[in-house]
Amino acid sequence: MDVGRDTVRAGLERSRYITTEAVETVLFLALTLEKPLLIEGPAGAGKTEIGKVLAETLHTELIRLQCYEGLDEAKALYEWNYQKQLLRIQADRAQDLGWEEVTQHVFSRDYLLERPLLRAITAPRRVVLLIDEIDKADEEFEAFLLELLSDFQVSIPELGTVRAAYRPAVVLTSNRARELSEALKRRCVYLWLDFPGIEKEREIVALKVPDLDAKLQAQVARFVHALRKLDLHKQPSIAETLDWARALRALQIKELSPASVRQTLNLVLKHEDDLRRAEGKISALLAAATK
Repeated sequence: MDVGRDTVRAGLERSRYITTEAVETVLFLALTLEKPLLIEGPAGAGKTEIGKVLAETLHTELIRLQCYEGLDEAKALYEWNYQKQLLRIQADRAQDLGWEEVTQHVFSRDYLLERPLLRAITAPRRVVLLIDEIDKADEEFEAFLLELLSDFQVSIPELGTVRAAYRPAVVLTSNRARELSEALKRRCVYLWLDFPGIEKEREIVALKVPDLDAKLQAQVARFVHALRKLDLHKQPSIAETLDWARALRALQIKELSPASVRQTLNLVLKHEDDLRRAEGKISALLAAATK
């Protein structure tokens, strides 16, 4: 895939994704080396968004596989449309067709339900395959994925081997709910994506909520940065920072105060224990935000 660093940088800017030169370099190398990109980091740091932005940069389709516990090959790769097959069998048998002819009909591509992995392999052009939260899937599924990512082909017993005409650009994300195998990591270009620093987050707020008072943009970034240092059940995501900024704008708040924070903090923290923990530290948090 012939994509220059300037193309990657321009694509990120066009998609309004503020990042660092290090992230741009890793994206460029993953595309140039045609290796999967594995992104690990805390939930809400912007990992999934990189897959979306990459698809926009390459002007192609994003195919997303959302992982979860119990995900198996059938749900990720393909299934047969059993109801449609049954109807065809009934119609063929009504015409006294032999079983060999019937099976030729029902085990064809017309009766195949393509799931995300097979869709990415059979796509008529290069696509971006986003395998989201791979750490939630079982180790058995991860092992199956290793083989697929190595060869980009799959064997369907009734149809034979299906090979990718165009190798997809693959992005895997992980919140580190479990440790991924070294075998998977070896096959990938690795990126650790943490929450942005105060200045980067202020830039993100300024870009996404431009009509928010500039002073308040900085206060929001500093307040959230201080919040993330607390022992929270769930650290605020970048999306929640932006939701909070939009709520403050809607309420026409110009500067953070104890009252405005208490009124809107549930936009940033979504667990009762976290709200209680932050409640006792609002004064200190505000001091850090308004210094």
